[in-house]
Amino acid sequence: MNGDWLLRGRDGRLSVYFLSGDAVLCRAERWPDGPWDPPRRMGGDQRLHPVLGLGQGGDRYAHLVAWRPTVQGESGLVHSTHFRPLLAALDWMPVGHPNKKGERTGTPAVAVDAEGRAHVFVRNKGGGVSMLAQQHKGGWSPWWDLKGREVHEDGLAAVTAESGRVELYAAVRGGVQHWRQQEPGARLVMGDRTPAEPRPGSLYALATSAGSTTLFYTDAVGDLCAWRPGDKPVTVLGAAGPGPVAAVRCVLDGHDCTVLAQRSASGRVAFAAYPTEAESAGAWWTESGPPLAPDARVGLTTDGAGRLIAATSSPATGRLLLTRRKDEPGLALEAWREVGLTAE
Repeated sequence: MNGDWLLRGRDGRLSVYFLSGDAVLCRAERWPDGPWDPPRRMGGDQRLHPVLGLGQGGDRYAHLVAWRPTVQGESGLVHSTHFRPLLAALDWMPVGHPNKKGERTGTPAVAVDAEGRAHVFVRNKGGGVSMLAQQHKGGWSPWWDLKGREVHEDGLAAVTAESGRVELYAAVRGGVQHWRQQEPGARLVMGDRTPAEPRPGSLYALATSAGSTTLFYTDAVGDLCAWRPGDKPVTVLGAAGPGPVAAVRCVLDGHDCTVLAQRSASGRVAFAAYPTEAESAGAWWTESGPPLAPDARVGLTTDGAGRLIAATSSPATGRLLLTRRKDEPGLALEAWREVGLTAE
């Protein structure tokens, strides 16, 4: 999976998305902080490959992109929009293939601009990046080749800046490449590249100020790094474990902070926080919750009041656990509550 799988809808209800066999499932709260309804299949009965890209816009609508088999030895990308946690998502609609036809080329990434238009990115057969975007009057743009080379198959992170424009980061051989949108709805243009050795699947991008987005990744020596184009990457702290990192901005004790979470080497969830864009202030990990299965992922979001919410999801074991920040100083969390990915 690529993108945030723990989302808060515009009505305040949480929903989680996960892969199950040849389907994408969603489980959602019946009301904010209430009981959870049984999981629902997204987008109809089409059979999908087990890969998913997720993005959410300012309207809180979720956009999902997956690969589906078409003819023997070939696949195509499909898109669905999920407007409300307890409503059915739109049926999967084909959006094509970056090389017109062929097999899967990589894990897609999705970002949604200020106008609510989804932007889809995927590695193409030549090893670069291709994109297409929803148009104002409906439909999609043609596939645009953003160039690039030797992009990792699972190496994309898309993000919407505070300006509402879309940016993309890609792990490439020997570095990380950045693209930026100069006009709303336009194709992205290639920007800075920095030398780096990010671990596969470890990129996560976050809007961190009016003028910047920040990329987080785990490097080859096991450090968790942050990079803002125009500057050099900096080490935030040693990675807690091998899994992907999640990040979110929230207010802690009156300060704009970035909270990081990662499955630790011990199997528990590790949290760290520091003033946003002030990596030099230092950060350290604090572990929480029970040991988790190796496939467990960590997700972060905030509720309507800006309070931190964390969740872990393990499709292999069917475990879904949640916690929220207590109403007290620091990053104190409530006891983890098991919800489960399937109905009780």
